[in-house]
Parts: sequence; C-alpha cells; structure tokens
Amino acid sequence: MRNYMFTIEYNGRNYVGWQRQKDLPSIQEKIEDALSSLVGHTVSLTGSGRTDSGVHAICQVASCALDTTISTDKLPFAINAILPEDIRITSSRVVVDDFNARYSAKRKTYLYKIYTSRHISPLRDDTHMRVSVPLDIESMQDACTYLIGEHDFRCFLASGSQVKDTVRTIYSAKVYSVGDDEIHFEIEGNGFLYNMVRIIVGTLVAIGSHKYPPSHMEDIIASRDRSKASPTAPAHALYLKSVEYPNNIYLD
Repeated sequence: MRNYMFTIEYNGRNYVGWQRQKDLPSIQEKIEDALSSLVGHTVSLTGSGRTDSGVHAICQVASCALDTTISTDKLPFAINAILPEDIRITSSRVVVDDFNARYSAKRKTYLYKIYTSRHISPLRDDTHMRVSVPLDIESMQDACTYLIGEHDFRCFLASGSQVKDTVRTIYSAKVYSVGDDEIHFEIEGNGFLYNMVRIIVGTLVAIGSHKYPPSHMEDIIASRDRSKASPTAPAHALYLKSVEYPNNIYLD
C-alpha cells in the first residue's frame, strides 16, 4: 500500500461538486469508484478542496492509498479508461505517507472567466460569465489591491455558512483582458471560504460597471458584512487553476 497524489481536470457541469453526496453525481464518487474497480479494493480519496456544483478544475489535486502494481506513468491511462469523458487524471505521483491533498496544500489559485457582449456566445456561455455592458478593468484591478494580505473575509462568506475562522491570506489578485471582449480574474491564497471567489467576482463586476468606486472593496472588507458585497457570480465560469505543495513530498 503506497500513498498517491493525482492531478485532475474536469468539467463540473454535470456534477454536484467535488464531494461525494448520496444519490447525486460527484467528481469524488466517479474517481473513487473507478479506482476501486481498477485496484480491487475500496479507495477513499481526499481532495485539496471542495469545488461547488458546476465549478470546473484545471488542476484539482487528490490523494489516496493504493495497492497496485500499475506503474505511476500508466496509472492515469488505466483510470481514464473507466472514467466519464468530462473527468481526466492528468498525472500521478507516489508521495510520502503523511501527505494529504487537503492539509498539505500551501496555496491555491482560482481563475474566473468573463466575456462582455450584448449577445450570448454559444461557444462561451457554458464556461464564462456574460456581462452585457463594458467593464472598467483598471477600476477592477484597483479594487483587487484591497484584497491582498491577511484579512477577515467574513463579508465574502455565503450566508448561512458555519465557519469559525474566516481569516485568510491573499497573495495575489489580478484582473486582465484576454482578447477584445474577455476578462479573466485570478486570485491566489492560502485558502478560501465557501463562495468567497464568486462573491468577490460579483463585487468586482459591480465596480467595473461603475456602480461603486474601487475603494468600495476596502469598505466591504472592513464591514465584515455579507450584505455589503454584491450577488454571487455564477459557478460555471469558475476554475480551480492550481494547488501548491512543498517540494519534499515526492518519492518517485
């Protein structure tokens, strides 16, 4: 029995999120069932975090103990042959026994995609948030500066969530254009609250639409009041982009 780390890419459209839920399709369930079938024993998978219903991953990370003779370079191909096409294992590594995809993570980066158009784009509407008016990227980037550092981000926690510690550290936050009508938002931190990134995006869109000045972001954080922030942006445009771990975890 050895400890494995997997990197995973998935389209979350058809799933209730990462976490296994009774009688509902989840990413965790699909991968655990595929692994269990492949190696012949029950597999319990730990993910780096719980992406919500509809959220995608460019690089989710998960860990588990496996008893298998399949080589690490062949393991992704064997698992992918069983998985549905909207979930793919992109790499596997053998890691130290005390590695845990969730608790060993040091930093996470999320990406959010927006396009601005008066008309729906059939090729992007399932993967991006559409905003029908132009957005002021400079104002949005100015607002991002207030996110940097350690803050109590209770204002960006979904209403009704029960979390005792709402302090998180944000290392970087940036808004940038991609082509003529597309805007991306990236944020890196040591952890995120439930719906935190999507509420931040909703607030940035309001600032980019000139409903509020960039300093409104600072006022919201200081208030610690969810009602001061804007509505939550939709899930289908959010991607877990990367997860960072210490370099000394690998055994292969």
